[in-house]
Amino acid sequence: MTFRTLGQFVTEVTPTPSPTDFDTDQVTPGVVGFVVTFVVALLVILLVVDMVRRVRRVNYRAQIAEDLDAEERELAEAEAEGRDPFAPRPNGDEEDRPEPGRS
Repeated sequence: MTFRTLGQFVTEVTPTPSPTDFDTDQVTPGVVGFVVTFVVALLVILLVVDMVRRVRRVNYRAQIAEDLDAEERELAEAEAEGRDPFAPRPNGDEEDRPEPGRS
C-alpha cells in the first residue's frame, strides 16, 4: 500500500454504522431529567433553610450562655466585694427613675 492509496483510503472511509437522522430524544434529558433536577434543587433549598435555622439556634444559645455567664460573674464579684448584688446601681436602675408624669 502506497501513501497515495492510503490517503484515498482514509478520505473515502465512511463511518460504521452510517450516521442516522438526528434524534432529539437521545440528546435531551426529557421530562425525567427535568423532574430529577427539580427534586434535587428542592432538596438543596430545604437543606439550606434547615441549616440556617440550626445555625441561628446555636448562635442564640451561645448568646444566652454568654449573658448567663456575665450575670454569674457579676453576682460573684458583688458578693466578693460585700455589696448587695440586687441593689440599684449608681448609674441608675429602673426603680430609680421617676414614674412618667411625676417629677
